[in-house]
Amino acid sequence: MSLWVVRAGKYGEQEQTALDNNLVTMAWNEFDDLSKIEKKEQLTEIYTKLYPDFNKYKIANQVGQVWRFAKEIKPGDMVALPLKTQSAIAIGTVTHGYHYKVITDDTKHLISVKWINILPRSAFPQDILYSLGAIMTIFKVTKHDAENRIKKLLAGTPLPQETEEQREEEEIDIDRTAKDKIIKFIDSHFKGHDLARLVDAILKAQGYTTYFSPPGPDGGLDILAAGGPLGFDEPKICVQVKSSSSSIDVVVVRELQGVLQKVRATQGLLVSWGGFTNIALKEARDAYFSIRLWDQDKLLDHLFKYYDRFDDDLKAELPLKRVWALIEEE
Repeated sequence: MSLWVVRAGKYGEQEQTALDNNLVTMAWNEFDDLSKIEKKEQLTEIYTKLYPDFNKYKIANQVGQVWRFAKEIKPGDMVALPLKTQSAIAIGTVTHGYHYKVITDDTKHLISVKWINILPRSAFPQDILYSLGAIMTIFKVTKHDAENRIKKLLAGTPLPQETEEQREEEEIDIDRTAKDKIIKFIDSHFKGHDLARLVDAILKAQGYTTYFSPPGPDGGLDILAAGGPLGFDEPKICVQVKSSSSSIDVVVVRELQGVLQKVRATQGLLVSWGGFTNIALKEARDAYFSIRLWDQDKLLDHLFKYYDRFDDDLKAELPLKRVWALIEEE
Protein backbone atom coordinates (compact mmCIF):
# COMPACT_ATOMS: atom_id res chain seq x y z
CA MET A 1 0.00 0.00 0.00
CA SER A 2 1.33 3.43 -0.98
CA LEU A 3 0.55 7.12 -0.41
CA TRP A 4 0.23 9.28 -3.51
CA VAL A 5 -0.25 12.99 -4.08
CA VAL A 6 -2.47 13.79 -7.07
CA ARG A 7 -3.22 17.46 -7.66
CA ALA A 8 -6.33 18.84 -9.37
CA GLY A 9 -5.08 21.59 -11.64
CA LYS A 10 -2.73 24.54 -11.17
CA TYR A 11 -5.56 26.66 -9.77
CA GLY A 12 -7.71 23.87 -8.38
CA GLU A 13 -10.01 23.91 -11.41
CA GLN A 14 -10.75 20.16 -11.13
CA GLU A 15 -11.10 19.99 -7.35
CA GLN A 16 -14.87 20.14 -7.08
CA THR A 17 -15.30 17.57 -9.84
CA ALA A 18 -12.89 15.26 -8.01
CA LEU A 19 -14.63 15.68 -4.65
CA ASP A 20 -18.18 15.47 -6.01
CA ASN A 21 -17.49 12.40 -8.17
CA ASN A 22 -15.17 10.49 -5.82
CA LEU A 23 -12.17 10.48 -8.10
CA VAL A 24 -8.79 11.93 -8.93
CA THR A 25 -7.84 12.90 -12.44
CA MET A 26 -4.84 14.21 -14.34
CA ALA A 27 -4.47 17.18 -16.65
CA TRP A 28 -2.72 15.49 -19.58
CA ASN A 29 -5.92 15.31 -21.64
CA GLU A 30 -4.03 15.32 -24.94
CA PHE A 31 -3.60 11.57 -24.41
CA ASP A 32 -6.24 9.05 -25.40
CA ASP A 33 -7.04 5.99 -23.29
CA LEU A 34 -3.79 4.84 -21.64
CA SER A 35 -5.01 1.43 -20.52
CA LYS A 36 -3.66 -0.30 -23.63
CA ILE A 37 -0.15 1.13 -23.30
CA GLU A 38 2.11 -1.54 -21.84
CA LYS A 39 5.56 0.07 -21.76
CA LYS A 40 6.76 3.48 -20.67
CA GLU A 41 8.78 3.71 -23.89
CA GLN A 42 5.52 3.76 -25.86
CA LEU A 43 4.28 6.66 -23.75
CA THR A 44 7.58 8.51 -24.25
CA GLU A 45 7.30 8.09 -28.01
CA ILE A 46 3.76 9.47 -28.06
CA TYR A 47 4.70 12.41 -25.83
CA THR A 48 7.77 13.26 -27.92
CA LYS A 49 5.62 13.42 -31.06
CA LEU A 50 3.14 15.71 -29.30
CA TYR A 51 5.86 18.02 -27.95
CA PRO A 52 8.94 17.76 -30.19
CA ASP A 53 10.42 21.00 -28.81
CA PHE A 54 10.57 19.77 -25.21
CA ASN A 55 13.97 18.68 -23.93
CA LYS A 56 14.50 15.08 -22.82
CA TYR A 57 14.49 15.96 -19.12
CA LYS A 58 11.09 17.65 -19.26
CA ILE A 59 9.70 14.78 -21.33
CA ALA A 60 11.02 12.24 -18.81
CA ASN A 61 9.48 14.19 -15.92
CA GLN A 62 6.07 14.51 -17.56
CA VAL A 63 5.96 10.94 -18.84
CA GLY A 64 6.96 9.66 -15.41
CA GLN A 65 4.00 11.36 -13.79
CA VAL A 66 1.52 10.13 -16.39
CA TRP A 67 2.91 6.59 -16.09
CA ARG A 68 2.51 6.64 -12.30
CA PHE A 69 -1.10 7.73 -12.62
CA ALA A 70 -2.05 5.16 -15.25
CA LYS A 71 0.03 2.17 -14.13
CA GLU A 72 1.28 2.43 -10.55
CA ILE A 73 -1.60 3.73 -8.41
CA LYS A 74 -3.56 0.69 -7.25
CA PRO A 75 -6.79 -0.06 -5.31
CA GLY A 76 -6.12 0.19 -1.58
CA ASP A 77 -3.52 2.94 -1.97
CA MET A 78 -4.06 6.22 -0.15
CA VAL A 79 -4.39 9.50 -2.07
CA ALA A 80 -3.76 13.03 -0.81
CA LEU A 81 -5.30 15.91 -2.77
CA PRO A 82 -3.87 19.28 -1.61
CA LEU A 83 -6.66 21.77 -2.29
CA LYS A 84 -6.24 25.18 -3.86
CA THR A 85 -9.76 26.42 -3.16
CA GLN A 86 -9.41 25.64 0.55
CA SER A 87 -6.49 25.61 2.97
CA ALA A 88 -6.95 21.88 3.39
CA ILE A 89 -5.93 18.45 2.12
CA ALA A 90 -8.45 15.79 1.08
CA ILE A 91 -7.48 12.21 1.97
CA GLY A 92 -9.02 9.15 0.33
CA THR A 93 -8.52 5.50 -0.53
CA VAL A 94 -8.31 4.21 -4.12
CA THR A 95 -11.25 1.93 -4.94
CA HIS A 96 -10.65 1.44 -8.68
CA GLY A 97 -7.44 1.92 -10.63
CA TYR A 98 -6.97 3.83 -13.86
CA HIS A 99 -9.84 3.94 -16.35
CA TYR A 100 -10.80 6.23 -19.19
CA LYS A 101 -14.21 7.91 -19.20
CA VAL A 102 -15.15 11.36 -20.46
CA ILE A 103 -16.92 13.25 -17.66
CA THR A 104 -15.98 16.74 -18.88
CA ASP A 105 -13.52 18.02 -21.48
CA ASP A 106 -10.95 18.31 -18.68
CA THR A 107 -11.83 15.10 -16.84
CA LYS A 108 -11.14 11.94 -18.82
CA HIS A 109 -8.37 9.98 -17.13
CA LEU A 110 -9.81 8.72 -13.85
CA ILE A 111 -8.98 6.85 -10.67
CA SER A 112 -11.93 6.17 -8.34
CA VAL A 113 -11.46 7.24 -4.72
CA LYS A 114 -13.46 7.00 -1.52
CA TRP A 115 -12.85 10.32 0.21
CA ILE A 116 -12.35 9.81 3.94
CA ASN A 117 -11.91 13.35 5.23
CA ILE A 118 -10.79 16.88 4.37
CA LEU A 119 -8.33 18.11 6.99
CA PRO A 120 -6.99 21.66 7.48
CA ARG A 121 -3.30 22.05 6.64
CA SER A 122 -2.61 23.03 10.25
CA ALA A 123 -3.53 19.48 11.33
CA PHE A 124 -0.45 18.06 9.56
CA PRO A 125 3.07 18.16 11.03
CA GLN A 126 5.49 20.33 9.08
CA ASP A 127 7.60 17.44 7.81
CA ILE A 128 4.54 15.77 6.27
CA LEU A 129 3.57 19.08 4.63
CA TYR A 130 7.06 19.17 3.14
CA SER A 131 6.55 15.64 1.84
CA LEU A 132 3.23 16.64 0.26
CA GLY A 133 4.65 19.91 -1.06
CA ALA A 134 6.78 18.82 -4.01
CA ILE A 135 5.92 20.83 -7.11
CA MET A 136 5.13 17.76 -9.22
CA THR A 137 1.49 16.99 -9.97
CA ILE A 138 1.61 13.24 -9.32
CA PHE A 139 4.15 11.57 -7.04
CA LYS A 140 4.60 8.90 -4.41
CA VAL A 141 5.29 9.96 -0.81
CA THR A 142 7.89 7.71 0.81
CA LYS A 143 9.47 9.70 3.65
CA HIS A 144 8.70 10.45 7.31
CA ASP A 145 6.35 7.44 7.62
CA ALA A 146 3.72 9.78 6.18
CA GLU A 147 1.18 7.08 5.27
CA ASN A 148 0.95 5.53 8.74
CA ARG A 149 0.97 8.90 10.48
CA ILE A 150 -1.85 10.21 8.27
CA LYS A 151 -3.84 7.08 9.11
CA LYS A 152 -3.48 7.96 12.79
CA LEU A 153 -4.58 11.51 12.02
CA LEU A 154 -7.69 10.21 10.25
CA ALA A 155 -8.44 8.03 13.28
CA GLY A 156 -8.52 11.15 15.44
CA THR A 157 -5.06 10.88 16.98
CA PRO A 158 -3.37 14.32 16.99
CA LEU A 159 0.19 14.12 15.75
CA PRO A 160 3.01 16.01 17.49
CA GLN A 161 4.23 18.98 15.49
CA GLU A 162 7.82 18.71 14.33
CA THR A 163 10.16 21.35 15.75
CA GLU A 164 13.00 20.63 13.33
CA GLU A 165 12.38 21.36 9.68
CA GLN A 166 13.03 18.38 7.44
CA ARG A 167 13.11 19.32 3.79
CA GLU A 168 12.48 16.84 1.01
CA GLU A 169 15.08 16.18 -1.64
CA GLU A 170 12.44 17.01 -4.25
CA GLU A 171 11.97 20.63 -5.24
CA ILE A 172 9.25 22.10 -3.05
CA ASP A 173 6.67 24.80 -3.60
CA ILE A 174 8.33 27.73 -1.80
CA ASP A 175 5.17 29.86 -1.61
CA ARG A 176 3.10 27.01 -0.16
CA THR A 177 5.83 26.08 2.31
CA ALA A 178 6.13 29.67 3.55
CA LYS A 179 2.36 29.88 4.04
CA ASP A 180 2.31 26.59 5.93
CA LYS A 181 4.97 27.85 8.35
CA ILE A 182 2.96 31.01 9.03
CA ILE A 183 -0.18 28.90 9.53
CA LYS A 184 1.71 26.79 12.08
CA PHE A 185 2.81 29.93 13.93
CA ILE A 186 -0.71 31.38 14.03
CA ASP A 187 -2.08 28.01 15.11
CA SER A 188 0.21 27.97 18.15
CA HIS A 189 0.23 31.71 19.04
CA PHE A 190 -3.30 32.88 18.21
CA LYS A 191 -5.55 30.25 19.73
CA GLY A 192 -9.18 30.79 20.71
CA HIS A 193 -10.20 34.42 21.12
CA ASP A 194 -6.81 35.63 19.90
CA LEU A 195 -7.69 34.46 16.39
CA ALA A 196 -10.71 36.77 16.50
CA ARG A 197 -8.36 39.55 17.64
CA LEU A 198 -6.26 38.96 14.52
CA VAL A 199 -9.36 39.14 12.30
CA ASP A 200 -10.40 42.36 14.07
CA ALA A 201 -6.99 43.87 13.28
CA ILE A 202 -7.40 42.99 9.59
CA LEU A 203 -10.83 44.65 9.46
CA LYS A 204 -9.52 47.79 11.17
CA ALA A 205 -6.62 47.88 8.70
CA GLN A 206 -9.20 47.75 5.90
CA GLY A 207 -10.75 50.92 7.32
CA TYR A 208 -13.72 49.54 9.25
CA THR A 209 -14.81 50.71 12.66
CA THR A 210 -15.30 47.61 14.81
CA TYR A 211 -16.86 46.35 18.01
CA PHE A 212 -14.84 43.43 19.37
CA SER A 213 -16.69 41.13 21.75
CA PRO A 214 -14.83 40.28 24.97
CA PRO A 215 -14.01 36.63 25.78
CA GLY A 216 -17.00 34.54 26.81
CA PRO A 217 -20.43 33.76 25.33
CA ASP A 218 -20.95 36.02 22.34
CA GLY A 219 -24.39 35.09 21.05
CA GLY A 220 -23.06 34.05 17.65
CA LEU A 221 -20.92 37.11 16.93
CA ASP A 222 -17.32 37.99 17.67
CA ILE A 223 -16.97 41.27 15.77
CA LEU A 224 -19.26 43.91 14.37
CA ALA A 225 -17.73 46.06 11.65
CA ALA A 226 -19.02 48.96 9.58
CA GLY A 227 -17.85 51.99 7.64
CA GLY A 228 -17.58 55.54 8.94
CA PRO A 229 -15.87 56.94 12.04
CA LEU A 230 -18.72 55.82 14.31
CA GLY A 231 -19.51 52.57 12.48
CA PHE A 232 -22.90 53.72 11.17
CA ASP A 233 -22.14 53.48 7.44
CA GLU A 234 -22.55 50.57 5.03
CA PRO A 235 -21.62 47.82 4.80
CA LYS A 236 -22.60 46.58 8.23
CA ILE A 237 -20.85 43.27 8.85
CA CYS A 238 -21.34 40.60 11.50
CA VAL A 239 -18.26 38.41 11.99
CA GLN A 240 -18.05 34.98 13.59
CA VAL A 241 -14.64 33.37 14.16
CA LYS A 242 -14.18 29.64 14.79
CA SER A 243 -10.67 28.67 15.94
CA SER A 244 -11.33 24.92 16.12
CA SER A 245 -9.43 22.61 13.78
CA SER A 246 -12.71 20.91 12.82
CA SER A 247 -14.51 21.78 9.58
CA ILE A 248 -17.59 23.98 9.99
CA ASP A 249 -20.82 22.50 8.66
CA VAL A 250 -23.82 24.15 7.06
CA VAL A 251 -25.63 24.63 10.38
CA VAL A 252 -23.15 27.33 11.43
CA VAL A 253 -23.57 29.15 8.11
CA ARG A 254 -27.33 29.19 8.58
CA GLU A 255 -26.97 30.33 12.19
CA LEU A 256 -24.90 33.29 11.01
CA GLN A 257 -27.65 34.22 8.57
CA GLY A 258 -30.05 34.33 11.53
CA VAL A 259 -27.66 36.51 13.56
CA LEU A 260 -27.45 38.98 10.64
CA GLN A 261 -31.16 39.64 10.95
CA LYS A 262 -30.95 39.93 14.73
CA VAL A 263 -28.27 42.65 14.72
CA ARG A 264 -29.50 44.23 11.45
CA ALA A 265 -26.26 43.60 9.63
CA THR A 266 -26.27 43.51 5.85
CA GLN A 267 -23.43 41.03 5.41
CA GLY A 268 -21.75 38.26 7.34
CA LEU A 269 -18.19 36.95 7.51
CA LEU A 270 -17.54 33.46 8.86
CA VAL A 271 -13.90 32.67 9.62
CA SER A 272 -13.12 28.99 10.26
CA TRP A 273 -9.57 27.91 11.04
CA GLY A 274 -10.58 24.31 10.37
CA GLY A 275 -12.21 25.08 7.01
CA PHE A 276 -15.68 24.15 5.80
CA THR A 277 -17.59 21.10 4.64
CA ASN A 278 -18.66 20.92 1.00
CA ILE A 279 -22.29 21.53 1.98
CA ALA A 280 -21.29 24.65 3.91
CA LEU A 281 -19.36 25.93 0.89
CA LYS A 282 -22.37 25.37 -1.38
CA GLU A 283 -24.69 27.13 1.08
CA ALA A 284 -22.33 30.13 1.12
CA ARG A 285 -22.27 30.22 -2.69
CA ASP A 286 -26.07 30.41 -2.69
CA ALA A 287 -25.83 33.30 -0.22
CA TYR A 288 -22.99 34.99 -2.14
CA PHE A 289 -24.34 38.54 -1.73
CA SER A 290 -24.66 38.27 2.03
CA ILE A 291 -22.06 35.74 3.29
CA ARG A 292 -18.30 35.35 2.90
CA LEU A 293 -16.15 32.49 4.19
CA TRP A 294 -12.48 32.68 5.19
CA ASP A 295 -10.41 29.59 5.81
CA GLN A 296 -6.70 29.60 6.72
CA ASP A 297 -5.51 30.68 3.27
CA LYS A 298 -8.17 33.38 2.83
CA LEU A 299 -7.23 34.81 6.22
CA LEU A 300 -3.57 34.82 5.19
CA ASP A 301 -4.36 36.56 1.89
CA HIS A 302 -6.00 39.45 3.75
CA LEU A 303 -3.32 39.45 6.44
CA PHE A 304 -0.56 39.84 3.84
CA LYS A 305 -2.44 42.60 2.05
CA TYR A 306 -2.96 44.74 5.17
CA TYR A 307 -0.07 43.68 7.41
CA ASP A 308 1.80 46.98 6.90
CA ARG A 309 -1.12 48.81 8.56
CA PHE A 310 -1.03 46.73 11.76
CA ASP A 311 0.18 48.41 14.93
CA ASP A 312 3.71 47.70 16.13
CA ASP A 313 2.59 45.54 19.05
CA LEU A 314 0.74 43.11 16.78
CA LYS A 315 3.64 43.05 14.32
CA ALA A 316 5.89 42.07 17.21
CA GLU A 317 3.53 39.19 18.03
CA LEU A 318 3.41 38.11 14.39
CA PRO A 319 6.75 39.05 12.80
CA LEU A 320 6.60 38.74 9.01
CA LYS A 321 8.93 39.86 6.23
CA ARG A 322 8.10 40.23 2.54
CA VAL A 323 10.44 38.17 0.35
CA TRP A 324 10.76 38.32 -3.43
CA ALA A 325 11.69 35.16 -5.34
CA LEU A 326 12.34 34.41 -8.98
CA ILE A 327 9.63 32.31 -10.62
CA GLU A 328 11.26 29.53 -12.60
CA GLU A 329 8.86 27.93 -15.05
CA GLU A 330 9.22 24.25 -15.93
